Amino acid sequence: MSRIGRNARTTTETHVEVMWNLAGAGAFTGSTRLPFLDHMLAQLARHGRFDLAVHASGDLEIDAHHTVEDVGIALGRALRDALGDGTGIARFASAHAPLDEALVLAVVE
Repeated sequence: MSRIGRNARTTTETHVEVMWNLAGAGAFTGSTRLPFLDHMLAQLARHGRFDLAVHASGDLEIDAHHTVEDVGIALGRALRDALGDGTGIARFASAHAPLDEALVLAVVE
């Protein structure tokens, strides 16, 4: 079963396209034109061992808020698309993950 999700979101402020491949190798491609957001997306893909492609353009001359918000919305919708009906997914899990200066605990049910 393919676990690839896609989403495109266009508003008056932004245009975002996302592809999320849950069976990927940990690669991030694309650009949001926000270096820190690109770094965080690359780390999410790398440590999650899935592939992400994110291409975003927006009104950065005004503020980064719209781009960050719309990338988040598109990512969530692409993940939902990739998960499909959830067949074969474990019901719950937890993990600790160190990243840069942070230690994260994720618990999912």
